[in-house]
Amino acid sequence: MPAVSFNWRPKSLHLSSLPLKKLAKLNEPYHNRIEYRQEGLDFDCIEHAPQSPLLSSRKRGAKVGKLNNKHTANARFFRASASIIAIICAGSACPSLAQNNNIQNPAEDVTEISDIIVTGTRVIRDGYKAPTPTTVIGEAEIAAKAPANLADYVNQLPSLAATSTPKANVAFISAGYVGINALNLRSLGENRTLVLLDGQRVAPSTLDGLIDVNQFPQALVKRVDVVTGGVSASWGSDAVSGVVNFVLDKEFTGLKGEVQGGVTTYGDDRQYKVSLAAGTKFADDRGHIMISGEIAHNDGITGIGSRKWYDGSKIFNNPTYTATNGQPRLISSPAVGYLSTFGGVITTPGALYGTYFGPGGTPARLNLGLVSGVNMQGGDWQYADFTKNGDLTPKLSRQNIFGRVSFDVADNVQLFAQGSYARATSRNAILNYLGFGITVQRDNAFIPASIASQITGPFTINTFAGDLGVVTAHTKRTSWRSVVGAKGDFALAGTDWDWDTYWQRGIARSYVGADVPINQNATNAFDAVRAPNGVIVCRSTLTNPTNGCVPFNLFGTGVNNPAAVDYVLGTAFRRDRLKEDVFAATLRGNPFSTWAGPVSVAAGVEHRREGVSGSVDPLDATLPARPAYFVGNYRPTFGSYHVTEGFLEVVVPLAKDAPFAKNLDLNGAIRATDYSTSGYVTTWKLGVTYSPIEDITFRVARSRDIRAPNLAELFTTSLTATQVLNDPANGNTSYNVFQVSRGNLALRPEVANSLNLGVVVQPQFLPGFAASVDYYDINIDDAISTVGAQIAVNQCAGGNTVFCNQITRGGPLGSSGVPMLTSVAVSPINFAKQHAKGVDLEASYRAPVFGGNLGLRFVGTRYIKNLFDNGISAPVDTVGTNGYNTVAKNSLPKWRYVASISWDRDPIALSLTGRGFSAGKQNTTYIECTTGCPASTADNQTMNDNSLPGAFYLDGNITVKLSGQIQTYLSVDNILNKDPASVAYGPGLSVVPINVNPVLYDVQGRVFRAGVRFKL
Repeated sequence: MPAVSFNWRPKSLHLSSLPLKKLAKLNEPYHNRIEYRQEGLDFDCIEHAPQSPLLSSRKRGAKVGKLNNKHTANARFFRASASIIAIICAGSACPSLAQNNNIQNPAEDVTEISDIIVTGTRVIRDGYKAPTPTTVIGEAEIAAKAPANLADYVNQLPSLAATSTPKANVAFISAGYVGINALNLRSLGENRTLVLLDGQRVAPSTLDGLIDVNQFPQALVKRVDVVTGGVSASWGSDAVSGVVNFVLDKEFTGLKGEVQGGVTTYGDDRQYKVSLAAGTKFADDRGHIMISGEIAHNDGITGIGSRKWYDGSKIFNNPTYTATNGQPRLISSPAVGYLSTFGGVITTPGALYGTYFGPGGTPARLNLGLVSGVNMQGGDWQYADFTKNGDLTPKLSRQNIFGRVSFDVADNVQLFAQGSYARATSRNAILNYLGFGITVQRDNAFIPASIASQITGPFTINTFAGDLGVVTAHTKRTSWRSVVGAKGDFALAGTDWDWDTYWQRGIARSYVGADVPINQNATNAFDAVRAPNGVIVCRSTLTNPTNGCVPFNLFGTGVNNPAAVDYVLGTAFRRDRLKEDVFAATLRGNPFSTWAGPVSVAAGVEHRREGVSGSVDPLDATLPARPAYFVGNYRPTFGSYHVTEGFLEVVVPLAKDAPFAKNLDLNGAIRATDYSTSGYVTTWKLGVTYSPIEDITFRVARSRDIRAPNLAELFTTSLTATQVLNDPANGNTSYNVFQVSRGNLALRPEVANSLNLGVVVQPQFLPGFAASVDYYDINIDDAISTVGAQIAVNQCAGGNTVFCNQITRGGPLGSSGVPMLTSVAVSPINFAKQHAKGVDLEASYRAPVFGGNLGLRFVGTRYIKNLFDNGISAPVDTVGTNGYNTVAKNSLPKWRYVASISWDRDPIALSLTGRGFSAGKQNTTYIECTTGCPASTADNQTMNDNSLPGAFYLDGNITVKLSGQIQTYLSVDNILNKDPASVAYGPGLSVVPINVNPVLYDVQGRVFRAGVRFKL
């Protein structure tokens, strides 16, 4: 059954709940062409593809014809709106309206087209063109890519940057992000991107509001709408950088399924996915029921060092640097390990300095190479590098089931209910224990006899404690979601109105845990002595015989029994239960007309409640004032808030078919919001679309948007995490410090002022071509942020005494005689500013070639500015950052792009996609130089090599129709098996020093996926 593409000018907008009904075929004598005319509505469609990503016929063999009078206004809206489909679908299958060339009677056998859900606006009207740019990923595009996870494909859009994925979040144990698949428009933060499911909110998956896409019923997603502009007035809080709406095929009938398997070219990260969906009508087509289920699994990739491209690149302090010798302050270099080993190395100056302990505790001399702080360049760097042990990608499994039933209780009223359950689990190895500067007493019972005579007093040892194994993080997330509602239409005063209402309850439960050393147990076990009877025991046992301590041998690997390991290790975990209730109602209609056409309005109300409760492991519960574990140290969070909102959106046509304008429309929206925590706030939007001629449309939108503080920012109980800080008061010495974070009930909503300017072109002299250019400018005031621990320490050392109150010192004196740092407290406040600017480009062309259909498409974003200013340190513009350094999620190249070429001719469809990003820097704050360097400052440090390359990857797909509705396919990602760049980590040492940036670079290598799908 052939599909069609719409051959008219682009309008670049989204559709919303559009009830198009009853199309019948016009018997026009055109080959492969259908023409539609109805009260000023005229357009033609060209057949080109067998599957529809956006529109679907409810009955196969549909006859196409005129729209019934009841929905004439909606039909004209459809004409003006569908031009966006012409832009976004080039290079892929586009809206499908089936035809039958054998039908002679145009009045017979009419059909219905399912509702179209719009994300960019709440308004339905004639000829409306949305001023907010929108990109759509259709069902056919998703099928052609055949992604293992839909979020992986969506994240390839250039407008989505620095997003949270399981590959990118291996380091974020304490934050609870491990295993999350979230979305981040404009690199402004995932919590500033509103993610919807069928236009409805979903309960957050984390305390700070991230929505895990893993929970969505991906087998039923028919398209993904990406609105790249602030639309808080239409959709509410969090839509600062835009909205991503996953639209389900709620009218699906029949049976469809897919089986997919995949593996990398190295034979690892084996994966599979199985999905099945079924839908049917009942009660004389008044009712509809459907259900879907999906299971998917990825094995993950064990050990970063399993890839040949790993070279141990790190950043460390130049040991020969002085403020006046012109050398760079920092050195970026490969072949860098640490002044530590898995069996320990002595670091006290003297004859034993550099003595390490190998298997069985055998002492040997470590080839130190160039030592700088905790780093060691050259020498035995590979032996002294634990980074390679961390998993490159996590093990991830997910399952979900979804069901929906609807029933037309009257011709114009439908009731519906749906429910879903999803579960996602992940596991990844992330680090070894980092014991730097552990003091060992002279009488330690495990000191090897061969060196015991040379020990004259206490000494220090650095160790990764290899016998403890690799720290493993594991998560489990479940979500329950139920929705009940109704929708319908009615006539009032000669005009048609549509309404819908729903109530939703979502409950998300999460478990985040890590098997890590217990701090006090490790301290007790490492201090081992001989009891009077000659038995080795913990020193603490001499005074407390029943404390259960088991001594641990710090000297060597393979020297400890399981009892010692079990005593040192524990499981830090946190359980959270997040609950969200939403009630919403919307009314849409065209109450009156101007000289240029009907005025359209949408109005609605929404009430939402969000809350969290939780629990933690017994040690964290009993030791709230100090960290119990090496990492993790969770705290339970309790709190809730509610918000009530009302909105009004209106579209006013100002001109149509006038000498100066083919179309001119004004769009405005306003939303009143009242938060129980922060009070009242107003958001608004004002936009204009202007088409001077048929071939071109200009659009402009100005909006005021907000992001309200989330549960974590409001209610987080003191949360302790391990962080390595440089201490300026002690010669910039680096060591582990506890950062204590807590919430702030005095927070206010962030306020963003956004401007969008764009032009959409589809020249009539070049059928099949469309292009758009859109500029965006987003200013966020009162941004909720924290002054990082390192900044607070630097500010205090620089004389800003306000931050000294956040710092706690204690323990031994440092190199300058100042007590060492022990903890730094941080809290979110409204004090920062963010400013983002950029340009989105999109172009497409489609034409018949060699008896098939050729499609070309390009989508790119040029990021111009992404400035963060906390008013304390120097403002930082992250555009051009390709690194994965201190703030990993700020990776943002100047250019990101995706280009594709496709050709299809039954029974074969081929596609080739190129995706990539531009070259950049490891960190935009660094100044690159090798000689004659300027003065290095805390805000702008000098470094010998600050460059990182861009990357270009090729992906391919071939799909073959076997018979009927059965297809088989082969997809290959990263066909050229291009290695990622090694991203130098540092300076200093954190618990998870990643040496690659999985946010940008392809870290898996070439990946093969093959599968079979069917639709009956």
